Amino acid sequence: MEVGEDNHRQQVRLAYAQVAIANNEGSGCGVESSCCGVSDDAAINTLISTRLGYSESDLQVVPEGADMGLGCGNPKAIAALQVGETVVDLGSGGGFDCFLAAAEVGSEGAVIGVDMTPDMLSKARGNAAKGNYTNVEFRLGEIEALPVADNTADVIISNCVINLSPDKARVFREAFRVLKPGGRLAISDVVATIELPEEMRNDPQLIAGCMGNASLIETLQQWIDEAGFTSIRIQPKDDSKAFIRDWAPGRGVEDYVVSATIEAIKPDGAV
Repeated sequence: MEVGEDNHRQQVRLAYAQVAIANNEGSGCGVESSCCGVSDDAAINTLISTRLGYSESDLQVVPEGADMGLGCGNPKAIAALQVGETVVDLGSGGGFDCFLAAAEVGSEGAVIGVDMTPDMLSKARGNAAKGNYTNVEFRLGEIEALPVADNTADVIISNCVINLSPDKARVFREAFRVLKPGGRLAISDVVATIELPEEMRNDPQLIAGCMGNASLIETLQQWIDEAGFTSIRIQPKDDSKAFIRDWAPGRGVEDYVVSATIEAIKPDGAV
C-alpha cells in the first residue's frame, strides 16, 4: 500500500531525528539502509564526504559535527556562489553545506537553512554558534512550504533531500517562488534511471535512505519545467553506484538509482 504524505513525512522526520540524536551522543547513525553513513568517527565521515566530492579543506573549515556524511554529492561545486549572494538550503541538516556556502558569499551575503526536523535544527544552530557564523540562520519548515519570502534567494542548494519529499513537484514550485528572477538551482540528489520495483518504492528504510522515493529523470525534468524553470540540466553520475551500493548492501538498489546534479534557472522576467 502506498505511504500517505503525512506518514511519509513522519517516517523521514523520525529517521533523521534519530540521526541527529545518535550523532550528538556519538553512537553512530541510527538509520538502517540510509544515505548517511553517519558515524561518531570523524575519519569515517571525512572518507564519506571526500567520496561525494568535497575537499579536505572543505571539511576543515566547518565546525566539528557539522559534517554528518548525509549527502550524495557536493552542490557547492556547481553553485558558482558569489560574494553578497543569498542562499537557501533545502533540508539543511547539521548545517554542513550552509557553512560552506557562508564562506563563499561572505559577510555581505546570507544563508538560510530550512529543515523539518527539530533535532537537526537544534544541532545546526549549535554548530553555527560554535563557528560564530553571523550570516547563517536556520528555520524550521517543510520544503514543500518554505518559510521564506518570495524572490529572496539568488541560489537554492540542496543535498539528497528533495528526493525525500512526497510532493517533489510542489518543492520545485516553491523553489521557483523563493528565487529571485535570474536565480538558480544547484542540487545534488538521487534519481531513478529505471522504475523501481514496488517493494523498493514502498520500503520505509529505503525511502528514509533517499532511494525508495527516487523519481525518473524525465519526470523530474517535467516537474522542473512546469514550475517555470529554464536551462534545466540533470546529469547522472554513474560512478555513484559504488557508494549507493554501500547504503543498502545486498538490495541491488544501485541497479535502479544514481546520484545526479540538477541545475536550472528562473528566467529574468519571471515573477
